[in-house]
Amino acid sequence: MPVYRDEAVVLRTHKLGEADRIVTMLTRQHGKVRAVAKGVRRTGSKFGARLEPFMVADVQLYEGRSLDIITQAESLGSYGALITADYGSYTAASVMVETADKLTESEGSLQQYLLLVGALRSLSRQEHGSHLTLNSYLLRAVSMAGWAPSFQDCARCGALGELSAGGRHSAMVVQMGGIVCDECAAPGSPRLDAATIDLLSALLTGDWEHAAESPERTQSQAAGVVAAYTQWHLGRGLRSLEHVAR
Repeated sequence: MPVYRDEAVVLRTHKLGEADRIVTMLTRQHGKVRAVAKGVRRTGSKFGARLEPFMVADVQLYEGRSLDIITQAESLGSYGALITADYGSYTAASVMVETADKLTESEGSLQQYLLLVGALRSLSRQEHGSHLTLNSYLLRAVSMAGWAPSFQDCARCGALGELSAGGRHSAMVVQMGGIVCDECAAPGSPRLDAATIDLLSALLTGDWEHAAESPERTQSQAAGVVAAYTQWHLGRGLRSLEHVAR
C-alpha cells in the first residue's frame, strides 16, 4: 500500500465508530484529502489534538481505496487553541475553512493552501481585526479561484473608473464581477461610497494600514459586499457566516 507524506491544514472532522475520526484536510501537494485517524478520540491518543480544525500538521498517510489512513502527525502550526479562545477569531476561521473546503472540491491548489495557512496564523496572533482578516481572505481566495473582483474599472465593459465622465464608478453588481459603470448598471443597483470601495481595494491588496483606519460603519458595509460576492461565486451559501457578528 503506497505511503506518502505532506503538510496539511485541517478543515473539518467528524466521528467514525467509537474511537476514530474522519479528517478532511487541504494539503500542500495532494489537494484535498479525506482520511481516517484511528483511535484519535481515545484519551491516550498520540496525535488527536494535532488533527483538530485550524491545525497545521506534517502528516504521513497510507493510500486507501476510498479513504486514506493517517499514521503519523507532527504539529507545524498549533493555531487551534488560540483561535478557539476568541469568538471573533473562531467564527472567522470557521468561514475560512468552509470556503477553502468548497473552493477545492475537485482539486487542490498550493496558492489556496498557503493563503489559508497564512490567514489562520494571522488570526491566531491577532495581527489584525478578525473581520478584516476574514474579508481579506475571502476576496483573495475567490480571486485565486478565477473570480477576481474589480473595484475601480467597470467589471463588465472595462470603462476606466478614474476617467469616466461622472468620476468614479459606484454601482456594485456581484453577478457582473464588482463595480460597474452607470451604463452597465441595472436600475436600482446598490451604490457604494468611496470609502467602502477604497477599503475593499485595500483588503484585496493587503493594505492593512488603510484597512485598520477605516471606520466601523465602512468595515460593516464592506463585509456585506464581500459576503454577497463570495457566496454568489461559490454558488451556495456559507453556513458559518451566520455566526459572524456584523
